[in-house]
Amino acid sequence: MRSRFSVAALALLLLPSPSMPARAQAPAARPAAVPGAPDADSWPQFRGNPALTGVAQTALPAQLSVKWTYEAGDAIESSAAIADGKVFVGSATGHLLALNLSDGKLLWKYAVEQAVGESSPAVAQGLVFVGDLGGVFHAVRVADGTRAWTFKTATEIKSSPVVVGDRVLIGGYDAKLYCLSLKDGKLLWSLETDNYIHATPAVVDGMIYLAGCDEVLHVVRLSDGKELTTIPFGGNTGASTAVVGTRAYFGTFNNEVLSVDVKARRILWRYEHKERHFPFYSSAAVAGSLLIVGGRDKMVHALDLANGKEKWTYMTRARVDSSPVVAGGRVYVGSSDGRFYVLSVEKGQKLFEYDAGAPLTASPAIAAGRIVIGSLDGRLICFG
Repeated sequence: MRSRFSVAALALLLLPSPSMPARAQAPAARPAAVPGAPDADSWPQFRGNPALTGVAQTALPAQLSVKWTYEAGDAIESSAAIADGKVFVGSATGHLLALNLSDGKLLWKYAVEQAVGESSPAVAQGLVFVGDLGGVFHAVRVADGTRAWTFKTATEIKSSPVVVGDRVLIGGYDAKLYCLSLKDGKLLWSLETDNYIHATPAVVDGMIYLAGCDEVLHVVRLSDGKELTTIPFGGNTGASTAVVGTRAYFGTFNNEVLSVDVKARRILWRYEHKERHFPFYSSAAVAGSLLIVGGRDKMVHALDLANGKEKWTYMTRARVDSSPVVAGGRVYVGSSDGRFYVLSVEKGQKLFEYDAGAPLTASPAIAAGRIVIGSLDGRLICFG
């Protein structure tokens, strides 16, 4: 199980071939208000919001260009958070970084116990939270990068934190979901599952939704950690669950994407490509009536949210572990072919392509008219 998530495995992906960025082909409309999406100037956590739907409300330019880059010194698998004009991201150098969104200037660098892997920061109430591969969960002051508190788990953390009110949630490879006090890191409750927790928990209306490596979708009450429902789905997953109403959507290592009606405790549909049978590690985005997700079959898939029927696919040159983000009728996603793609939500045609020169497994963060994504060669790239 662990080897599936290692940086070494990702380094064996297809190398990109040189190409020039394509020009955007149509102006981008200003996004309509999206329920649950963060405000236009922030992207405070992995997937943008506690429901993990991967939608942004900021207006983006039709013609993207690189505004700045920052060399972190080692792989960036962590997806960035953006708040108050600052970018926060973890790196394999063993640091949580804070930079200006406007120019990429380093504001501070906070050293963790070990490298930050795929755990992506969350920002709330003057603190930024992230887990490291040594199993330590950190709360760091946004103002100056000093430590506020830490919480120790039994082994590595690859899940990303979610903040709801005065609580912060984090999953660990010790198979536990932890609920901590945001103020001081005090343990409020923990829930033990039967395998690693790699995915990020989704939270909607006081309920937590977590698809785990134990092949079970867990539904847990936020207030006290009581597990209310477990729904077996027959395949482990590293993907996080997107939640709309009482329906949960996620991909698995059984080469499927699932829709689960949590209230009815049943799987509504399963999608598997008719020809290419590969795992789905990317976390899905919800774009109106479409579910959009990357696959290790090298494709981005758009599915009908109601029935799981394929609407379109777009083929890249290597696996797509990056989780797509949707804004203004466009899909923004990285690929392990080293390219950053912009696709039309409606039909999946390519509108823009940028060759980053190294695999992009992190997910885009979008706020204030900017897009930030990190690469496995340690470069953080900001488009605008």
